Amino acid sequence: MSFKPAPGDGTVLEWIKSSYSGADTPSCVEVATAPHLILVRDSKNPTGPRLALGPAAWRGFLPYASGH
Repeated sequence: MSFKPAPGDGTVLEWIKSSYSGADTPSCVEVATAPHLILVRDSKNPTGPRLALGPAAWRGFLPYASGH
């Protein structure tokens, strides 16, 4: 599933870079929230594919991601 706002619909996503992303690592993950979705993307490829998760899936993903 991907989320791309329709042109002119007024949807503006605010992308937040992970606190684990730093200058000394090439891996940079950003997240943004949209109605009923949490979006994840690679900051090096902002127009590339995005992972879209519902709130329940996001809650399940966080413990996994924080442990790795």
